Amino acid sequence: MPDLVVDGGDKLCVQLLIELRGHVRTAGPGAVIHLIAADPAAPVDLPAWCHLTGHTYLGPVPGAERPTYALRVAGQASETEEAKPWHVA
Repeated sequence: MPDLVVDGGDKLCVQLLIELRGHVRTAGPGAVIHLIAADPAAPVDLPAWCHLTGHTYLGPVPGAERPTYALRVAGQASETEEAKPWHVA
């Protein structure tokens, strides 16, 4: 079971990652977050962002009604710039 579910709707991945960054801060280390994302780039962008920041990408959530991806929040992750989720702060 996830600690938090974030419904990204039809947002583009860059918007999702900016929003996700805030949820990661709130959820705290060890939390599992499920991100619902319709953007076809999500299965590529989310694991890459997790690698960049140090969070653990857990993969697609099996059996979900909509495309859903899981990650575990790292204790010592790298922060990204506020409006640029691909740039480490």
